[in-house]
Amino acid sequence: MKILIVTDAWDPQVNGVVKTLQATGKELEKKGHEVVYLTPSHPKFKTFPTPSYPEIRLVWNLWHVGKIIKEIKPDAIHIATEGTLGMAARTFCYRKKLPITSSYHTKTPEYINKRLPWFPLSWGYRFMRWLHRDSRAVLVTTESMKKELDAWSLHPKMVVWSRGVDLELFNPDIRWNKPPHHLNSLVYVGRVSVEKNLEAFLDLNIPNSNKIIVGDGPDRKQLEEKYTDAQFIGYRHGEELAKCFADADVFVFPSKTDTFGIVMIEANACGTPVAAYPVTGPKDFVENGVNGFLEENLDDAILKCLSLNRDDIRKFAEENYAWSHSAEIFEEVLVPITDRWK
Repeated sequence: MKILIVTDAWDPQVNGVVKTLQATGKELEKKGHEVVYLTPSHPKFKTFPTPSYPEIRLVWNLWHVGKIIKEIKPDAIHIATEGTLGMAARTFCYRKKLPITSSYHTKTPEYINKRLPWFPLSWGYRFMRWLHRDSRAVLVTTESMKKELDAWSLHPKMVVWSRGVDLELFNPDIRWNKPPHHLNSLVYVGRVSVEKNLEAFLDLNIPNSNKIIVGDGPDRKQLEEKYTDAQFIGYRHGEELAKCFADADVFVFPSKTDTFGIVMIEANACGTPVAAYPVTGPKDFVENGVNGFLEENLDDAILKCLSLNRDDIRKFAEENYAWSHSAEIFEEVLVPITDRWK
């Protein structure tokens, strides 16, 4: 099949949505499919920066969307995000009675509420219901995320779509420094923004610890000025990113709003345990005493993680997270378009 994936999130953005869509596409191509992405980087599109997230650019000349889809003539359409491009594609497909699937990657209503506290969550989820209303199936990140969305009546058919990791790139042997460390190296990888709850990480009181933040975002400058003892090293990619995971004693995931967090799998693939809160996302991935610890007190979770066996953590990632399985789930829910382009 020729599979069209419509996404507002794409290069040069660095996040779990982009990683997931790129990895899924590669696996689908291995199975003989042709994968086409419709993204803001298309030459016909003009974009504007998202307020408070200038690195995320949204398409505004959306009248080109329908024509581009007709030129592509896909056999199946998946709408991956809820930005302007996703909304325009959804509207076009609804008018043309084209079957679609969609996915829910990000707690967009919660993110908006963090930035605009006066904007009720109920309004955000009303919009989510409208956007996904005509989808034949909505792919969601975890079982607990599905339960949360059931409570908001998002969609009658939601399918849990697992994630994976590049086990060759992310591995324990890639580390720069060999243990034992003189410091407890604590690493966070991800966007530096308010919804990630980074101050909970930066306020930690772990003796002899070294806090490293890998990533960038709208709150970096403010946090750098406030937490001068932490290292903000910006984005890292490929082997450099893998080394950041492998060199850490503990990967700390302070977010309470993420729907999954691929970075947790990448950390485990490098043998690094995960310390996080017992909330949606981490609680679907972390098994206490196996690949990390979940505690309401992050200090306690980190100290417990230091006793875990890194070889066992790597084995956990190998046995549970392959991109090929993720692509199979995606493929199974696609709805073929028949006789619409003739």
